This record gives sequence, structure tokens and C-alpha cells, in this order.
Amino acid sequence: MILRKRYGISLFCGLFLQLALLVALASAKKDSPRIASVKLDQAPAAPPFYFEDSDVILIHDVLGNVLRSENAGETWDRIADVPERQGFELFLHPYDKKVAYLWGKEKTHWVTEDRGESWRSFELEAYLVRYRMPFSFHANDPAKVVVNVCTGLIACNEMAWYTTDAFKSPPKELRKDTRSCVFAKSTEQFRTSEDDEHDERVICVVKGRYSSPWIKKRDNELRVSDNYFEDEEEPLLEGDRTVQGIINIAVVKGCLVAAASAKGTDELAMYVTDDAKTWHRAVFPSDHRIEEDAYTLLESTNYSIQVDVMTTTPLNAMGVLFTSNSNGTYFTRNIEHTNRNHKGIVDFEKITGIQGIVLVNVVDNWKEVEKSVFAKKKIKSKISFDDGRTFSPLTVDGDELHLHSVSDMSNSGKVFSSPAPGLVMGIGNKGEYLKDYDECDVYVSDHAGTTWTRALKEAHKYEFGDKGAVLVAIYDEGPTNEISYSLNHGHKWKTVKLEDKVRAKILTTTPDSTSLKFFLMATKGGGEDLQHYAISIDFADLHEDKCKEDDFEKWYARVDEDGEPSCIMGHKQWYRRRKWDADCFVDEEFKDPKPEFEPCACTKADFECDTNFIPSDDGEKCKPASFLSPPPGQCKDGKETFKASSGYRLIPGNDCDRKADGAVELDGEIERPCTETQKPPVSGEISKDLNQFSAGRFEEYFYLERSDQSQKEDETIVMRTDEHEVYMTKDAGKKWDRVLEDEEITAIYPHQYFNDVVFFLTPGKKVFYSVNRLDSIKSFEAPADPTRDRLQILSFHANYKDWLLWTGAVDCGSSKEGECHNVAYFSEDRGVNWLHQVRYVNKCEFIKEEGRGGVEKLVYCEQYEDEELSGRLQLKWSDNWFADDHKEFDDIIDFATMSEFIVVAARKEDDREALTCHTSMDGKTFANAQFPPSLEVPREKAYTVLDSSTHAVFLHVTVNNKDGSEYGSIIKSNSNGTSYVMSLNGVNRNRRGYVDFEKMLGLEGVILVNQVANIDEVDKGASKKLKTMITHNDGAQWATIRAPENDAEGRKFECDTSNPKFCSLHLHSYTERRDPRATFSSPSAIGLMMGVGNVGEYLGRKGEADTFITRDGGVEWHSVMKGNYMWEYGDQGSIIVIVKEDTAIRSVFYTLNEGIDWIEYPFSDTDFTVGAISTVPSDKSRNFILWGKESTSDSKIATVNLDFTGLTDRRCDLSEKDPEAGDYYLWEPKHPSQKDNCLFGHVAQYHRKKLDSDCYNGLEIKHLHNIARNCSCTREDFECDYNYQIANDGSCQLVPGLSEPDHSQACRDNPSLKSYYKPTGYRRTPLDTCTGGKELEYTSEAVPCPGWKPEFDEDQRKKGLSGFPFFLVVILLPICIAAGVGYWVWRNWDGKFGQIRLGGETGGSAFDADKPWIAWPVMAVSGVVAVVATLPLLAGSAWRGVRGMFGGGGRRYTTRSDFARGGRYAVVDPDEDELLGDDEEDEV
Repeated sequence: MILRKRYGISLFCGLFLQLALLVALASAKKDSPRIASVKLDQAPAAPPFYFEDSDVILIHDVLGNVLRSENAGETWDRIADVPERQGFELFLHPYDKKVAYLWGKEKTHWVTEDRGESWRSFELEAYLVRYRMPFSFHANDPAKVVVNVCTGLIACNEMAWYTTDAFKSPPKELRKDTRSCVFAKSTEQFRTSEDDEHDERVICVVKGRYSSPWIKKRDNELRVSDNYFEDEEEPLLEGDRTVQGIINIAVVKGCLVAAASAKGTDELAMYVTDDAKTWHRAVFPSDHRIEEDAYTLLESTNYSIQVDVMTTTPLNAMGVLFTSNSNGTYFTRNIEHTNRNHKGIVDFEKITGIQGIVLVNVVDNWKEVEKSVFAKKKIKSKISFDDGRTFSPLTVDGDELHLHSVSDMSNSGKVFSSPAPGLVMGIGNKGEYLKDYDECDVYVSDHAGTTWTRALKEAHKYEFGDKGAVLVAIYDEGPTNEISYSLNHGHKWKTVKLEDKVRAKILTTTPDSTSLKFFLMATKGGGEDLQHYAISIDFADLHEDKCKEDDFEKWYARVDEDGEPSCIMGHKQWYRRRKWDADCFVDEEFKDPKPEFEPCACTKADFECDTNFIPSDDGEKCKPASFLSPPPGQCKDGKETFKASSGYRLIPGNDCDRKADGAVELDGEIERPCTETQKPPVSGEISKDLNQFSAGRFEEYFYLERSDQSQKEDETIVMRTDEHEVYMTKDAGKKWDRVLEDEEITAIYPHQYFNDVVFFLTPGKKVFYSVNRLDSIKSFEAPADPTRDRLQILSFHANYKDWLLWTGAVDCGSSKEGECHNVAYFSEDRGVNWLHQVRYVNKCEFIKEEGRGGVEKLVYCEQYEDEELSGRLQLKWSDNWFADDHKEFDDIIDFATMSEFIVVAARKEDDREALTCHTSMDGKTFANAQFPPSLEVPREKAYTVLDSSTHAVFLHVTVNNKDGSEYGSIIKSNSNGTSYVMSLNGVNRNRRGYVDFEKMLGLEGVILVNQVANIDEVDKGASKKLKTMITHNDGAQWATIRAPENDAEGRKFECDTSNPKFCSLHLHSYTERRDPRATFSSPSAIGLMMGVGNVGEYLGRKGEADTFITRDGGVEWHSVMKGNYMWEYGDQGSIIVIVKEDTAIRSVFYTLNEGIDWIEYPFSDTDFTVGAISTVPSDKSRNFILWGKESTSDSKIATVNLDFTGLTDRRCDLSEKDPEAGDYYLWEPKHPSQKDNCLFGHVAQYHRKKLDSDCYNGLEIKHLHNIARNCSCTREDFECDYNYQIANDGSCQLVPGLSEPDHSQACRDNPSLKSYYKPTGYRRTPLDTCTGGKELEYTSEAVPCPGWKPEFDEDQRKKGLSGFPFFLVVILLPICIAAGVGYWVWRNWDGKFGQIRLGGETGGSAFDADKPWIAWPVMAVSGVVAVVATLPLLAGSAWRGVRGMFGGGGRRYTTRSDFARGGRYAVVDPDEDELLGDDEEDEV
């Protein structure tokens, strides 16, 4: 006992002495910070992660390990709960200071809830989405998380998962087919309602319901759910309409922003909501627009959104800064010519913790930069103390100061400031402009940027600590062994030595800048000897004491020119801040500085425009955005005014003092005139405007159609006459202006994919262009004169509007040596630089298209062998601008690109007079086309690719190629374009390869052709007798068109209409039309078709034809007018205008009820001959143009604008929830031989405007409403399989002498397939979705695939019905064709279908299609072989043209869809003599 006691006393004394020693040591303060250095085994993969309000740091290294330090980087350990090398990416929770997520490389992932001390795993087999933040965190409940993932590593089929318990339980599926999902409550400022009732509201960008199998952003839609997508709804963004094309969403403080795109433009519409329910379109000044990849959402305030909009090319980027009102509905311009880099990063930063102070960099020589991307920017720095209303220079000692900013960051985090009140630092220089980084010094301001001093020479990385009491910097122009620091706001600096010289990479500290500890990441050595270090810098042991009350000052955040505190948002802001010369540390670690406020008297700056009001043009007043609604009882009984809003409201969150002396009050009600409630009534009449031009003909004209996402309302058209004069109109032809008056313009090239862009060619290298629908015109020099051949001179890329392909003529002058030949050049910057060239080419094309495989730079060129014009034409491709190339074919005729297919016509090796057909879907791998054995053609010498919009190729193969007797067979491919079956024999074509083949636009599966009914006689030299045939199931079955009972005057036809064999309707088709745009149908006028023809046994003369219409997709037709009329659809089919062709007239006819009633409208007092009628390619406009000439004028041509907007000003009411409650009804197309409205195996419902509704459609209608149901299978859902043909009874029978196809190939193509069915003669029509009923492909015996017999037998036993499938496997040869509602509807979506425009008659007509520049592409062997492609199109595409009028001129176009509504053009160069051909043996 005693001994133990003595021992205890001794131990106590020892401990006391040690404690005393420690206290003594602690009291001995040091003169420099303590520095500790740790060498890292691996390089960091990202900047360090600081847990807020702690000294805990995480480093994620390149191998996938995570290191943790709990003492601000002094010591490190690898986290043990995560296996080595398994971490893929690390994320800190923004609203929980203790939580982080580590996404694993495989299916296991981890979360920490104690700042990384321990980690809990969860499983999700998915891959993070790239290019955006995959996580969305709930601001109020940290346990709620949404994660956006890809289901595959290569192909990203995106979906979202969620958790409400931080993944303590397994994650739950949120939704498939997403493009991004976020919580509405993603920020603390966002309110889903006054009481946050909809706290769990999630907003997703999703793949459109009936979108394509490929990712197409223009189909994306927005969905909102309050119960994690057990239910969802599509919000109304544009008034009462939903909006497609959503590409991105973001929550910015108290607002949710959605950006929407459209095909044919890179202009975006921005929609904003502050509750995720009621949306408004953001309005920008009329001279600026938002473009994709050209706007940046900046760090915003609680009461506004800041957006910078790029105004130049990314190569030398500048922008304009805009600030919104409090709910983001309208934006005003702050400052122009802001500096930004090619990544969209803008030199813009708000000073942390201080309202209203903004630093920006602007380009002073902006005019030079706009003219040339080679101009070096002269950058100046500006500062604003009033939220961007005004800007002034930064100054130091009376000189201007310029600082490097966000676009040129040298450290992580904020560039200039931190939470340290009023302390601002930067790297820059005094002088006229900003110099290079290594020519700059360190400057500091302790008055929030009002005054500056130079702190250190040379560029340094810097950081703020202890609320600004400590500033740390390290040399940043090379290795150093010194660290500089200041304890008095940068007035004086000291240095401390490091053990070795290191290269600083990142200098940082705690996010709140309250700590005395700093962390430096640095490297030492180089190359293979490069070493990485983590260095901690601790000032806690320095000699300074803790600050007392008299060491602090009341520091006002903003002061005016006189040094007096200034107001913003209704108050003055100040901080309790340590005096700069106080000899102490604040030493309040993790306690953020808190601002204090003093109220100010209300001024005009405290108010903004009220709801339904917008700023006036000068910004001085708020004016009504539209007509106001008066209170009940007002503006009646002779009252002239009513009580309403002044137009102003106090900015939400503003706390100015209304009762203070001098306070203004702008938001009280005032008396407003009742005229502001009355919208002027429409005239009820059509207006007309005539314009004349001194020329012989219209050479070409093009619509530069705007999309619904455009904030402007112009209808821009550019036109060229035969005098080489160019005119443009912004108002659909009411007024025309001459452009480029001093230039000779030889051709107009609208951009094929971007509506706003157009190029003007001259005889030489000078090229003019506009990227904003003729608002401005610029120019560049081409690398060579334009080609002299009839080739396309300019080609365009589908995704990048600045990528150009120029085909020029080289060695063509009389004094030039060598032979004249064509050279292709490539540019990535719209003609500023021209890259590699390919010599001796015939045709070159960009290959990349949406939906088609291949890389972005994939280009095809036809090049002459050995660079000799006498050599064979070879097909080569390259994906690096022909730095190297690959020869795919040695001897071709031509190639054509369409939809997802590329088709090449090559000569046979053993018979160069014959052709072979090859198909590719990725642009690099080709397969030979297998034609049906029943196709009896001695030599394949002519074929025309007609269409590929239904995931199958329609190919016309010529059987008779004698001049005037041409006809052939239409065959249809499988899904990869390689194996064909017979669709219809004897289809008419002309000598140039045009085929009478026309698809109904907007409604899939309906095709009309003209068939030669007297083949035997024609083969003997007789004239053709044509019958029009129609199919409603994509070519599987054909029939004549049922004739109407009566003609347009109510009289019976001469033949018996009940006998379709001898009395049916026949229509003049593609081979006879002069205007390639005049299709039967329009993608926006669903179910409507018009045509010119006759009722009888055969097609008669066109001059004796009448005009017909169908309203139900071609089932029933009606005669609407005696005579031959041209037509145009307007307002998506609610208006149809018809006009007599090539006849002196004074009036047109129009209908407002789909041709039931026609109204005559006289537009001229003198005779007028109309050569064409046009409207915008999407047929959405209510303006039309007649192109022609007055009979009284021989030397002038004229246009007449017909404006139907005066007929009504009420936009039709459409509700997706109750589609028949408003101005629309649901229409269901059908097959004429089926009674249940089934088409392609399902019942589809489309929005159609009620015929008696007095309204206009306006914005594009999403016609397809729903797929009501799938149908039972019938014979109409099938077509004949390979080696089978249709018998007289309509069944599919094996072709005599041929064997059945080998369906076991499906087992080899798909190793996981257990069984297949023996051939039945039938295969399902592509796109068909029928189930049950007569499934004709499954009526044969099921056979097990090799290696799967036990599993097959077990499956059959379980089914209980041997040989009968309970699972559906569609066997097609040689591969499976994908079918399904989603794919069918995508192809059935408005305007996405192949569109075939009218061909031409001979003669000098107004639109003479016989001219070589309007002809089809021809692949000839001493004759003609046409490859003509039509593409799936969207109404409103950029490339829409028309050839010359009254004799016309222009260029050749590749495809029928080139002339379609929304079509695309590509030009080729067949020789006119080859087109005609004299030798019957070689003629096509």
C-alpha cells in the first residue's frame, strides 16, 4: 500500500513537471510558420478536397486511392474502408459539411458521414455521366440524393437513381431515358412553394416519348414529379404549349433555368421558373440572342441571374454580360465585349461576401477582334460597385490596373477574393492593357477594389487566412524555395524558406478562410523523376496575440467617390474587421465573417418591372408586355381609366426604408388608360404586297427559316436574279432590300444544317457570308477559285457550323502549267484557315450525321487514280482531314449518303459495264447488297436510292432503260441495307433516273408510285400507260387509289368508280413536276395530301388534269377544283392556297377547312403569270409568296406577298391532358383494308385542328399525341421474306428453283439466342408492333440454336405448348430488324421523313428541271445511273432551296430531299452528255 502510494506521488510529480514544460514551450512563440512536407506516392487526380469547418483534407490520386489528413495536410493516411485503386471520382456534399461520396470503378461505391474517418459502401451497377455533375443534392435534406448514370460504359443509355437515406438502403430507380435530373430544391434559395410543400420535386430532361433510338437532343422533353416519378407531368413552358429540344437545366440561386434547342439553328430559348411549376421565356434585348455553346450562366445573386452571351467565334471569343430581374423573365445589358475563352469561361467574378461589386475583363480592340481571329486581344479590367449598372477602371497610383481573371486561372477556387471581408488580390500590371502572366506582379486591395497597391513583384499564387489577417503567396513563374506572407493586408511581406525548390501547383486553405493553416501542393524534378509533395503551412504558433475589441473597425463594404457608404438592395453593408495594422490574429477558426446592414431610403434602383411589364427601350420606364386585364367592372360604361399596377415592384428581398427622408415609392397603383386593355382587332382580311425587279428571271431563292426557339419573328428570304443581283426580305416578301450591291454574286449557298447561316459566292476567291440571317455580312478568302465543274463548291458539317469543305479549281488559267483539276480544302473556322487538301477530286462530303456511325471528321472523297483525270474514280475516306487516307473502292460511279446509310455504286471487276451496290452504316465497313432472285435484270446498270426513313432502304432498279420506256422494280432492304425483297414491279422512271415515288410526309408507311401497266407493250416500243398505286404498310402491299364518287362540280365520272381495275384515281408524280418542292404532303399538315390527276383506267395528260385532296392519309380522295393547280400548305395545314400553273390569272383560292370549302381571293387588277408559290419550308407561316410576272411587264419579274394573319389573332388552345377540350381533336390513321384503325400494328392518335375552330396553330404542334394500343397481327403487318414473292392470291410463295433462306444465321449473329423459327415466307414489316393474332413468322417449327438444346427443351416444357412461342423473336435475314413503338413513332414524328420533291418537264418553263444543275446525281457507265437519297427530315431544316425561274440556273443537288420541306442539298457533277446518252446498249 505504502509503496504504491509513493509510486503514485512520484508519478503525479513527473506528470506535473512534463505539463509545466509543455506550457513553457507553448508560451515560447515562433517567428515563422511551421512547415511540414510529405512526399506522395502518386500524382493527385484532382485538387484537394477540404471539408468545411475542419482541418480534414482528402486527396484522390491517379491510381484510384484516397488519402486523408486530419491536420491540414501535415500527415496522411490512405482510407482503409475502400480497397486499393477502386476510387473513380470524389464528390463533396455541398450542404452537409461531413459528407462525401466516392464513386467506385466497378459497382461498389462509398459514402462518408464523418469527414472521411469511416466509409460505408453501397452498390449500383452503372457508370457516371460525363461532361456534367452527376449528383444532385437536396438543399434541405442531405440524405436525399439523385445520381445520373449511364447503363453502359461505351454507349451511354442514361437513367437516374435516387436515395432518401444517403444510400443506407439500396438506391431506387428514378426514371429511365433521362438526360439530367435535379432536385428543384438544389439550392437553399429555391422555393417550390411558400412553405416548400413540394419539397421532393424533381425535374428531369428526358428522351422524348417517341424519340429516335439515337440520342437526339431536339426530341428531349422536360418532366416534373413530386413523388419520384411514380407520376409525372410535362410543364407548359411557352404559354399553353410544351417545348421540345430541352438540352440542359440548372438551378441558379432562386431560379430554375431550362435551355431549349431546335434543329436547323444553334439559337436557344431560355425558360425560367421560381417554383418549378409556372414558367416564363426569358427575354433578351432584340439585338442579342442565346446560342448553344455560346452562353455561360455566371455566379449570380439572390435577386438576379447573370448570363454572358458570346458574340464572336470561339477562336477569339468575346461576349456581352446581361443581368435579369428577380425572377429571370427579362435581361438587361450590363457591359459589352467581355473577355472569354474558347471553353466558355468568362472573366467575371463577384467579390465574395459583398453585394454589388463585380470584376470583369473587357476587350478594348473589339472591332479588330470581330474582323479577324488573328487579332491579339487588348484586355482591360473593369470594376462595378452597383451590381453592373456602371463600370470603372481599376487604378493604382493614378494608373490603370489590369488583372488576369477566370479565363486564365493559376490556382483553384475564387481568383480575386475569399470570405475575408474586403481583401482582394490579383496578378496583373499597370498600363494600357493586360500583359502576359509572367510579366505581371501581385496587387492587393483591402478596400474591396476601390484602391490597389503592388504587393509583390512577379506572379505568385496567393491565399487568404484568418479572415484576412494572414496573406500567403508563393512564386508562380518557376521553382522556388520561398513562401511569402503578410500580416497587415499586404502592406509588408516576410519570407520563409522551404527545404527544397518546388514548383507550386495549388495553394489553398479552408473554404471560409478563417484558419491559420494553409496547404500547398507542389512538384519537384521533372519527367520520370517528377515527385509530388503535400506541404502544410501553420501560422498558429506565430508570436501574435488574439485580437481584442479595439483591434477591430467598422468597415463599410461599398463607398462612393467621396468615401461615403453606398447602398444596394436597400441597405448599407459593413463588417467588423481587424484593422490592417493590428498586431494580432483574429483566431476564430471556422467562424464565418457576418455582414451587418443599415437601411437606406428607397430609390428607383430598388424597384424593377412588375409581372407582365418589361423595360422600355431606353430602360427608363416599365411598359406593359402585352395587353392588360382590367379588374371586374372597370373600363365599362364610358370609363376611360382603371386602377392598376404602376409597372414597378420592389425587388424581392430588398429592405429599403420607405419612410426615410427622400424615399421614393414607385410600386403604388396608378390610373392607367383603358386603351392598354384593348388589343386592336384583326382586319379580317388578307393583305397583299407587290414588288417588281428588273431582271429576266428568278435564279434561286432560299428561306432562312427561324425556329420556334428564336426570339425574333422575321421571315427572312434571300433571292438572286439572273442579273447576279441579290435581294433579301425580313418580312416574307412585303419589302425587299438589295444586298452586296457592288458585288457579282454567282451562287447562294445556305448552310445545309444551320438556318441562320448563308454564303454568297463570287467568280473568284471572295466569299461573303452571314451567320445571323442577314443582320450582318462578312467575308473570307477561299483557297482557290470555285470549281468549274458542276460540283458542289461548299459542303457543310452536320454538327459544326464553322466546318467547311471547299472544292476549287487549280491550274485552270491559260498560263498555268498542268491540267485543270479540282482540289478539296477543309476549314474548321469558317474560312479563316484552310487545312489539308486533296487533289484531283470529283466529289467530297462530310459523312457524320445524327443517327449514323462514324467519327466527326470522317470525309469521303472521289479521287482519280494516280491523280490523273483519265484514271479510275476511287473512293477514299479519312478521319483526319486526309493527313492519311484509306481506299475503300478502286472503281466507283458515285456514292450517296442518306439517314443512317451510305450507298456506293461500284463497277464490277469482271464487267465494267455492270454495277454492284454496297452499303455502310458507320462509314468504314461496307457490305454487298443482295438483290432478290426474282429481280430479272441482265445487268445492274441503273438504280436509284429512294428512301431510308423507315430503317430500310427503298431501291429502284431499272429493268428497261430504253429512252422513253424506262421502268424498273422497287425493292426493300433489311435494317442494314444489305438484303432486299421485292416490293413492286414496273415502277415508272424517266431517262435521268427520277422515279415516280412519293412518301406521305408526317405519316409513315404511306407511299404513292406510278406503275407501268402495259409492260409487255412498252418493251416492244409502245408508249407507257401509267396507274397510280398506293401502299399503307410501307410497301408490303399495293393497291390502286379508290376514286371519288364525283368531280369538283358534283358530276359523276365517266367510268364506274366501283370497279378499281378500270376506274381509279391517278396522279402526276415526281417525273413530271417542274418545282421540286411541290410535294403531295407536308410534315406539319398531318394526314393531308394534294395532287393533280384524273379518274380513269390510266393516267391522262397533265394539261387535262384536275386537283384532288385527301384528308385521311390517302384512303379517301376528293376532287376540289377543275384544272391543274399548284398548292402550298400554311399554318401547319390550317390554310391551303392553290393557284393555277403557268396561266394568266388575277386571283388565288384558299381553304380554312382542309379543302371542304374554297374561297377566291383576287390579288391583282392585271393578269399575273405565277411560276411558283412558296412559304417557309416547315409550312408553319401564314404568309405566302407568288413568284412570277405581270403580263403588262416584259422586262420585270415580280413577287406578291399574301398575308393571312389578318384573318384571326386567336391562337388555338391545345391541352395534352384533355386533347379534345380545346381547338383540336384526336385523329387516327388507318389501313383501308382494316376496320380497327390499325397501322403498323398499333393505333396512333394525332392532334388535328377542328375544322370549325377560328384560330391559328402558331408554334409547331407535336402532332403525335399517343399510341393508344397495339393491335393483333394480320396479313397486313407482314411482307414477303427473302427468296419469296407475292402470289396471285396475295400470299408469299417461294420463288421456283430457289431454296428457303437460312434462318439459323440468327444464332451465329446472336450467340445468346436459344432458338429460331424455320422460314414461313413472311417477315414482319419494319416498325410494326403488332402482338398476338396471326403472327405469320411464328407459324413454323421452332429449332434450338447449337449449344442451347437443353435450355430450349426446358423452355418448351415450361410453356406446355411445343413449338409455340411465349416470347417473341423476330427473325429477319440476314440480321434482326429492330421494331417497336418508340422507333416507329420517331420515324412518324412531324417532318422527320424522307421527302421527295417534284422533278421536271423539258422546255423553258419557270422551274425547268431539265437543266443540268437541277438534275439528279448520276452514276453513269456511258449513260446514267442515279443514286438519289431522301432523308428523315424535320420541318424547318436549314437547307431549302429552289432552282431558277423562267429558264433558271444554279447548281445540281444530290437527293430528292434536297428539295423537300426542310430538306438538305448536296451537289454532284454528272456530265450532261452522259445524262442523255446516244447508244441504246449503254443508255440508262
